Amino acid sequence: MDLAKKLVDKMMNGDAFSQWLGIEVFEISNDFCKLQMTVREEMTNGFNIAHGGIAYSLADSCLAFAANSDGIQSVSIETSISHTKKVKSGDILTATSKEINKSNKTALYYITITNQDKLEVAHFKGTVYRTSKEWFPEK
Repeated sequence: MDLAKKLVDKMMNGDAFSQWLGIEVFEISNDFCKLQMTVREEMTNGFNIAHGGIAYSLADSCLAFAANSDGIQSVSIETSISHTKKVKSGDILTATSKEINKSNKTALYYITITNQDKLEVAHFKGTVYRTSKEWFPEK
């Protein structure tokens, strides 16, 4: 099995929140991730639009999977999001990662979130700290 797929399977198995969001992994490879989810009614706020944390959480999961896909345990140290269009219940969101820079200790990713009409609804930037720990060290 491919390392990135094996790793994301392991991460998703223990990630109750991503499971609750209904996240599906569409594509995973070294330093790249594409996720999708459908916004549900219980994810909306008092304005009857998706709570900002929903798109943020989808992007955060995309960041985590992309940053860890090379087998090195990586954790976020700084993130930000810009919401560019409203998201409603029933919308299908797709998060796609792009690695911008990676060193031994940090990596920077941009995550673009689009809806079912291919409209960009949010932009997310995340920096991760790359630990020296491997997910699957050789025994």
